[in-house]
Amino acid sequence: MKSTRPTLAIVAAGLLCASLSSTLPLSGQAPPDAAQRVDEVFARWNSNTSAGCAVGVEVKGLTVLERAYGMSDLEHGIPNTPATIFEGGSLSKQFTAAAVVLLAIDGKLSLDDDVRKYIPEVPDYGSTITLHHLMTHTSGLRDWGSVASISGWGREQRSHDHDWVIDLVSRQSALNFEPGHEYSYSNTGFNLLAVVVARVSGMSFADFSMERVFKPLGLRNTQWRDDYRRIVPGRSAAYDALPNNQWRINRPIEFVHGNGGILTTVGDLAIWNGALTDGRLGGPDFVRMMHTQGILTDGSTITYAGGLVLQDFMGVPSITHTGATAGYRAYVGRFPNQGLSVAMLCNASNAPAGNGGVVARIFLGDAATAPVVPDPVPVAAATLARYEGLYRDPVTGNTRTLVVSGQTLRDGGATLIPRSDTRFQVGVRQQFYDFHASGSGPLWFGIDSWEYTDERYEKVEPWTPSAADLSAFAGTYSSYDAETTFVVQADGESLTLWQRPGRTTTLTPTYKDAFRSDRGQVIRFLRTGNEQVGEFSLSIGRVYDMRFQRQGR
Repeated sequence: MKSTRPTLAIVAAGLLCASLSSTLPLSGQAPPDAAQRVDEVFARWNSNTSAGCAVGVEVKGLTVLERAYGMSDLEHGIPNTPATIFEGGSLSKQFTAAAVVLLAIDGKLSLDDDVRKYIPEVPDYGSTITLHHLMTHTSGLRDWGSVASISGWGREQRSHDHDWVIDLVSRQSALNFEPGHEYSYSNTGFNLLAVVVARVSGMSFADFSMERVFKPLGLRNTQWRDDYRRIVPGRSAAYDALPNNQWRINRPIEFVHGNGGILTTVGDLAIWNGALTDGRLGGPDFVRMMHTQGILTDGSTITYAGGLVLQDFMGVPSITHTGATAGYRAYVGRFPNQGLSVAMLCNASNAPAGNGGVVARIFLGDAATAPVVPDPVPVAAATLARYEGLYRDPVTGNTRTLVVSGQTLRDGGATLIPRSDTRFQVGVRQQFYDFHASGSGPLWFGIDSWEYTDERYEKVEPWTPSAADLSAFAGTYSSYDAETTFVVQADGESLTLWQRPGRTTTLTPTYKDAFRSDRGQVIRFLRTGNEQVGEFSLSIGRVYDMRFQRQGR
């Protein structure tokens, strides 16, 4: 059984008229205690010794709240205000999508075009990767930042630019999956879209955005961080939170933008939310194309559209996106049935992007309802005990450990609620584990969720290798895709990865020939027909199954 997520009716029925016809329990006004409740949400950052946030709320186009908390610049004692400019992280993606959509409306490109039509440097993987695949994180392309971190030069260690991203993409020998097979968040897609806009328009992506998006909408405080060294009056610094209320500067040092890098204010985000609702920028076609959700190859609809997430929030249709880059955190959301717009921008790494949703909940009032926990179906203790154990994803090597606690099956912190003897719901989420026994093969479960076409985990036995087992893995392994080399070192009963100039990572065994590093990497040693180890597979987050060949054998 495949659960599907239908396209939200607020889009299909005509988002353009939402601001005119929606019914608001708020009658265009904020709840009387709204400001006090919002202040309580941000109280821990409301200090002249803390970085903080700015928040803006509109109801039916009227500003009902603007607040700011903490400091914009701790070194110079400058406080945050509603007019402070922050970096928005990944909520930037909707602005990139907008630029592409405008070119599509101009007839300069189609969202169904192959990305290689504009960026032939992308390898030919035998399957078409469309621009809409890039816009909806269904392309299968590895996330360039994750590849960079494998190389040892992550996004906070080197000033990457778009030429570097294209070079990195050109070297990837494989996709994570066939285009359209599943949803996997990848910044690569939006960096490539920014390059497409530049190549098609004949202007820099930043200039095109200014001329076609920011200026027409009157977004006076919005621009791309295409050069992080440029002076931007009114921009906040960004900070990592350290113990004992200490802070460390952490502002992006990269030229790459389009995936992130939007510099903006909560006031400009309110204007932008209005444009996405009423079509003032590109008319009905613009609104429709921005809200067209991705569809997987199995026909199911995902929640992600043009840099926008369309889903229910506490029973209310919502269109949102969050952002996190360096020390910045961000949230922007619309609730069309209520005419509600919420924007939150922060320069403190410990300010959760989810606080934007907390603010929205305050203004939604009785329209928001708590999710209902389904009633469990009785399942025999023996059946639960059979499901307990270690499971692996055969594609990435990632593991899940299911345990029985009392009468409850759990996956980490998630409670699996039985809906039948073989089907379990993950808490209140519309995600299900379906257990299968395939003859003499191992027990396995499939994950039924909008993100996947056929995600599965097979039961495996934990493994405690001997010193002799570990010594068989020792050697030097290299990857062209990541342009890096790892040295696997066996020392008695321990195994480590060493990488220039001096990074050593400990490997912990999970199942036979597989390990997890203390950096979150999954390392699987792969054997040839004669049982000799010839390479290893590395997976981490948004990179699946990158191969490292053993040298000298």
